[in-house]
Amino acid sequence: MPKYKIAIVGAGPAGYFTAQALQNSATDDLAFDIDMIERLPTPWGLVRSGVAPDHPKIKTVAKVFEKVASEPGFRLFGNVELGTHIQLEDLTSRYDAVVMCTGSSIGKKLGIPGEELPNSLSAAEFVPWYNGHPDFASLKVDLSGSTAVVIGAGNVAMDCARMLAVEAHELDTTDTADHALDTLHNSNIHKVFIAGRRGPEFAAFTAPELRDLPKLEHTNVYINAEEVEAAHARAEAAGEIEKHLASNLEAMRLIAESEKSENRKSLEFLFSHKPKEIIGKDKVEGIIFETPEGDKTVLCDLVISAIGYHSLLINGLTFDNGRIANLDGRVVGTNIYTVGWAKRGPSGVIGTNKSDASDVVKILVEELGEPKNAGDIKDVLHPEHAVIDQAAWSRINAAEVAAGEALGKPRRKEVSIEKLVRLGSGS
Repeated sequence: MPKYKIAIVGAGPAGYFTAQALQNSATDDLAFDIDMIERLPTPWGLVRSGVAPDHPKIKTVAKVFEKVASEPGFRLFGNVELGTHIQLEDLTSRYDAVVMCTGSSIGKKLGIPGEELPNSLSAAEFVPWYNGHPDFASLKVDLSGSTAVVIGAGNVAMDCARMLAVEAHELDTTDTADHALDTLHNSNIHKVFIAGRRGPEFAAFTAPELRDLPKLEHTNVYINAEEVEAAHARAEAAGEIEKHLASNLEAMRLIAESEKSENRKSLEFLFSHKPKEIIGKDKVEGIIFETPEGDKTVLCDLVISAIGYHSLLINGLTFDNGRIANLDGRVVGTNIYTVGWAKRGPSGVIGTNKSDASDVVKILVEELGEPKNAGDIKDVLHPEHAVIDQAAWSRINAAEVAAGEALGKPRRKEVSIEKLVRLGSGS
């Protein structure tokens, strides 16, 4: 029976769903050994470092990932960075196929004056900061001012705004990183705006996320009801309103009509606000928007842009519009494939990666030739380099969960790579 070796680079949802699709493709006549390579000591990608801490149900998909990892023939190589500890050629020469599931981690720029001012941040920095990503643990986030503006009209923008607008004690029982929780407890931010460039009908929020907003106990949420009605009329005039848009507009209408109380904190949506310039002397002091009524200045102390992501460049691969150049997941002329945001750009939800992985794996399996049997990746890695395998990750996971239980949290994340490696070794 032929047995093929597949390398998956990136241990996020796209990587695990690719491994699952390969495992599901195995038959009596076809078998796979799967090596998953991840630059951090911790797997799970955006499920760990991207999903908002106050949405724990979404993180339960990690149970699926752990089941995939427990299957025979699966190996985890955490704390192994492509381009540093191994090269792409090391993989393509040793594996029958290499699947790039490296995501999109670089925040897109607004491209306006003042964007480089202190306290002008990208969601690609802010989200991993509050989620305990080691690369962003030391990010300077100044919440001493009263007002924040989040630019973007998708769920990432909403997550950023909500994290700023909730009372910090509501996050005490979540896995928000300790350093972020300390900062949020000392925050003076009490007014948060979400600014979208176009009207409500073009927003990329999802209805369940919108419906959760009026449930915030200590935060008033505002949407202009007339703008929602006008958006509905425009959408109706353009033809039959699609189901997801109808759900979105209905959720927005419910927010507009929701009862407001004497809460100190507020979150307000601004539509048809195109950012023109961030102003300030030594740090952010405000932002100028272009609106249908003319330019409008919103005084603020923090700006977070959440307008999309593009992929980090990888030597040996061509990139097109922020993603790996590919044809239906194939990197043409190679034994490389790609799944997830690295393939299609930052679109869809976590579950979208499952169907994406299934489609690409079907192509991969069809294109397999004779097995290579060309050595092991361990031959390339320095013998003293601390690789985090599945057993080591299980020790890290158990230690974080135990530390969290003592505090009434699902886990207490360690943000130091050195300490994570020590936990993995059992010391």
